[in-house]
Amino acid sequence: MTAVVLAAVIGALFALGTFLLLRRDLIRVVWGLAIISQAANVYLLAMGGITEGTAETVPVLEGHGHEVHVPVGVADPLVQALVLTAIVIGFGMTAFALVLSYRVYEEHDTLDVSELGDRE
Repeated sequence: MTAVVLAAVIGALFALGTFLLLRRDLIRVVWGLAIISQAANVYLLAMGGITEGTAETVPVLEGHGHEVHVPVGVADPLVQALVLTAIVIGFGMTAFALVLSYRVYEEHDTLDVSELGDRE
């Protein structure tokens, strides 16, 4: 059941991001790119494996003060680390793109992508 819900959420995020990416407003294009990158992050997390956690599957809680053995059903932490890095980089790129959009608006008095393309 969780996989079906995750697949629906990922599909909805990709659809919304694509819809916004095809708009004429530059701000919506930037938000479309941000939503697609977040959809890719959710997809990577889903592919890394999601298991319901218990006290036995959390190594910090299980082996405190003793030798820790990693249970079989634990998700791969490498995927989570990569996605966390991608979230930080994506946030920075979105902020930079929004600042560039504001600069474009100051220079051309419009954020319409087709109108900006006709001026060049």
